[in-house]
Amino acid sequence: MISPEKIWSSDQLPTLPAVAVKLLDLSKDPDTDIKDVIDTIKADPAITAKILKASNSSFFGLRSECKGIERAVPLLGTMVVTSLALSFSLSEAAITQGPLKSRYDSYWKQSIIQSAAAELLATRLGNELKYDSFLIGLLQDIGHLAMLRSIPNDLLPVLEQAEKQQRDMSEVETEVLGINHTEVGVKMMERWQMSEQFQIAIEHHHDTFEQLKALQSDPNFNLIIIISASAAIGDYFCSPNSGLALQRLQQLMAEFYNMPIDDLHGFLEEVKYRFEEAAQIFQVNMDDIESPYEIMAKANEQLVQLTMKAQVDSTQAFARQAAIEEQKVKLESENKQLQSKAIHDPLTKTYNRSYFNEYFEKELHRCARSAQPIGIIFSDIDRFKSLNDTYGHQFGDLVLQRVAKVASESTRRSDIFCRYGGEEFVIMVNNPSENGIHELAERLRKLIENEVIEFEGKRVPVTASLGAVVGIPPRDMTGFGERLIAEADEAMYNSKENGRNQVHVRSIISQEDNELQKLVKRSRFSRWLVTKKIFDIPTISKALLKCPQQETQTKIGELAVNEKLLTSNQVTEILEAQQKNGQRFGEIAIQRQLLTREQVAYLLAIQIEPPIVLGKTLISLEMLQSAETAELVKLYLSEFKASAAPMEERRSEFANS
Repeated sequence: MISPEKIWSSDQLPTLPAVAVKLLDLSKDPDTDIKDVIDTIKADPAITAKILKASNSSFFGLRSECKGIERAVPLLGTMVVTSLALSFSLSEAAITQGPLKSRYDSYWKQSIIQSAAAELLATRLGNELKYDSFLIGLLQDIGHLAMLRSIPNDLLPVLEQAEKQQRDMSEVETEVLGINHTEVGVKMMERWQMSEQFQIAIEHHHDTFEQLKALQSDPNFNLIIIISASAAIGDYFCSPNSGLALQRLQQLMAEFYNMPIDDLHGFLEEVKYRFEEAAQIFQVNMDDIESPYEIMAKANEQLVQLTMKAQVDSTQAFARQAAIEEQKVKLESENKQLQSKAIHDPLTKTYNRSYFNEYFEKELHRCARSAQPIGIIFSDIDRFKSLNDTYGHQFGDLVLQRVAKVASESTRRSDIFCRYGGEEFVIMVNNPSENGIHELAERLRKLIENEVIEFEGKRVPVTASLGAVVGIPPRDMTGFGERLIAEADEAMYNSKENGRNQVHVRSIISQEDNELQKLVKRSRFSRWLVTKKIFDIPTISKALLKCPQQETQTKIGELAVNEKLLTSNQVTEILEAQQKNGQRFGEIAIQRQLLTREQVAYLLAIQIEPPIVLGKTLISLEMLQSAETAELVKLYLSEFKASAAPMEERRSEFANS
């Protein structure tokens, strides 16, 4: 136990600057002249600059740029600028160095998350509470900051105990210290002469579910429940005990917001988007905050553990085990769903940016190994902010969903379509040519332009600007992925700058690599079948989609030995040179005149598309008979005898299949 006086006598307690105090006084008077507010802010140039910068951020989304505080204050409102001034003061109080830095950082991040969550929750209950809720959400754990600054050595073991035992922090604080951060926060509000409404909301934000239900007749109940739910959201994103936070949040949202568990996932995504915008105002890096779905999986694991612990304490052994198993099966099932949701955008149901980044990295490595091209198409809906402002966010969501549906349905299964962020989409194109990626991008542009999207029975024109790039990753890929993304992004902005609703394509493939790729395509078994008019392009394309994906490709050196184009010693010689200069295997072989360019193209063709794999697929689809397939493979190989020796063993395998 500690004496509360140890806290109140500390000279480290957070204090408010004169500007914040004056603004708080002005905000209490409904007859306050807006000029008095402006003059008060201008007395502190630092806060003036920060408020002006914040007013022009995406968080507020004003229609035009504010170039002076005289314009910003009327647009934002007295309560908003008061909240910002107080927020910037608290931000400075939460910045520190030393052993407790991570605790201060965590406190401030959670405060921003809670303020953003409170604002969104208030919007659902009535906009009149919106900016009050933002400020109270920010202040609700001010007692935690006060205790960190005044009694850090006493508080730290308590925090560690609460985390280790997966218990409510306020409960452990009261048990060990005799006082908790909620009580300290209310006292701080009294010292700062904040309104009674603020004090009541903070006093109850950690109340139990039953205690909150008993307060439903309180005139401040809406604000109380907003702050209680925002506190649970803050704990969900920041606390190690995310399982307890999830349990409380599900209960609160279902009871007081009539929100099913499935809808909660999407709402938490909205909260994350909003607090990331707020974090930009306060220059806080939120990159270490995981996605709601990733946290949900961890929270469910904790709930499994808590369920098991609670059941172990039960005297009913048989019933205990049955309940554990039932809960475990249920949560494991939900985790599988969450794993799927973790890689999908909740609004458009397409893959999300996280999945794109992971898959893009894998594709870069695969294409680097096989010297294959990789393509990126960026698509940005034109004047999307204007659509939102004119027709509302629900219509904006409809536009995103329809564009995503049109685009995802028109891309190949081998391509990856994702929502990159906001109104921007990205497609990772498998094995593209410059002409091919241009045709795909142009087809998507036309489909989006022709899609009929209506508002109140009237069609609203929707178009998109697209930018694409195609490149071949080098063996040393350092910076290549970033360059590919940047080139596609710049190509898209060229489309924007040149009038929108158009396509720009770039190629970063060298002339030499471009010629080699043409040779590779001409050498592939599928292309040969088309040139011989055995199949047309649509038919062979369908067969290629049915070909089993190779987990690992045969190395080009191994293929060269199998085809009797190189000896094992020559392969070793090339690999040793490769270790020194980082060039591709084929480049070195050509330079040393061990292989011709045509031979390298042939080896790459059968590496990417083994004739035996495509042949067996054609047989399984009953498009060819076994004997006919073996004869075609034989003919294909014989026509490439200048590049490689006939593969007797492969023909034999077909004959026996």
